[in-house]
Amino acid sequence: MKILALGGCGEMGRYAVKTLLPLPEITGITIADIDGDRARAFAEECGPKTSHARVDAMDPADLKKAMAGADIVMNTTGPYFRFGVRVLDAAIETGCHYLDLNDDWEPTLEMLALSDKAREAGITAILGLGASPGVSNLLAATAVGELDETLEIYTGWDLDAARPERIGPKVSAAMIHGIHQLTGTIRGFENGTYTETRPLTRVVLDFPGMGASTAWTVGHPESVTLPRTFPGLTRSVNVMTTQWYNVGMLKFLGLFVNAGLLSVEALARLAEKLEGPSDPEKNTERMLAEMVMEGGHGLPPLFSLARGKKDGQPASVGVLVTSAPAGGMGGATGVPLAVGASLMARGRITRRGVFAPEAVLDPKEFFDNLAPLCSPPRKNANQLVLTTRSWEPARVADRLAELLS
Repeated sequence: MKILALGGCGEMGRYAVKTLLPLPEITGITIADIDGDRARAFAEECGPKTSHARVDAMDPADLKKAMAGADIVMNTTGPYFRFGVRVLDAAIETGCHYLDLNDDWEPTLEMLALSDKAREAGITAILGLGASPGVSNLLAATAVGELDETLEIYTGWDLDAARPERIGPKVSAAMIHGIHQLTGTIRGFENGTYTETRPLTRVVLDFPGMGASTAWTVGHPESVTLPRTFPGLTRSVNVMTTQWYNVGMLKFLGLFVNAGLLSVEALARLAEKLEGPSDPEKNTERMLAEMVMEGGHGLPPLFSLARGKKDGQPASVGVLVTSAPAGGMGGATGVPLAVGASLMARGRITRRGVFAPEAVLDPKEFFDNLAPLCSPPRKNANQLVLTTRSWEPARVADRLAELLS
């Protein structure tokens, strides 16, 4: 299969491209970007299996021309509240299967509304197949499978582990997304209905085997897609974990955006300047090992928590990953996208329409394919995904100590 990697030379797209290059089911990849020189340079770095093209994602004609020779378009251009709908529209019109890293809830709803149109065109589109959303959704599906009845789902990620890699002089699209979803109002799901609330609301989560910890709400697609897939839910919330002083700073800076004194882009640019240097060694396994040394307190760097009933009694299930792809946020986000593209190219995804990851992917198959691509690698889903249950005595710290020893 031939893939059009839209934004394929960017901070996340390049990890997806490099993951796909060795796979026999991928016969060619076109690196496409608004910056044609950067696309060409990365294509030359990747070797003969790749080509390059200058494509303006704001131009429908340009998009359709680029997609004409592709079987799958892998869209890593952000922010998705600007580019998501227009790129999916072009994919449907050209009959091109579609995957992306959409991490904005607003376009997610607009794009899911195109499902009938995509089905009629005979294509499959999967939205938000990165770390969060993406891996988090499939951790949620795993947790739901453990309970007889699920009432609440929480998906979460660590802010310190989600720093985007900076490539080029422009402000990171991931940073713009982050500021967008931490200001204004966000869509949540409370008491069985969708609600509009302010972000950065404090939530206390009791993770089985770890105890209670604080997290903070943030706008993300998981909150709006999980209730569609699991209709018995009464609550669906996406949260982030970070130090209290980061929350204070974000709330303070957000006041300027909410008052119209700063644009999202201007605040994102300022946030990048204020942000300290990233730690290339701060990977998932190291963060989990530190948790073990500290007695297993806190919340994992990427997790899902489900609450409901088991055998007629209140119960909860926590699910986390024990490793992640190398490359910081770029690898943790781009590599899961490549796993989805590979499954699509191998004909493992046959349903047509527009879907969130949990609605169309088998969690075990996905994690079996992701496991060996992590650093350190895991053999399969059983090694990559760790599940703790409120009705079992095992502590996360003990389970991790076993695994990491």
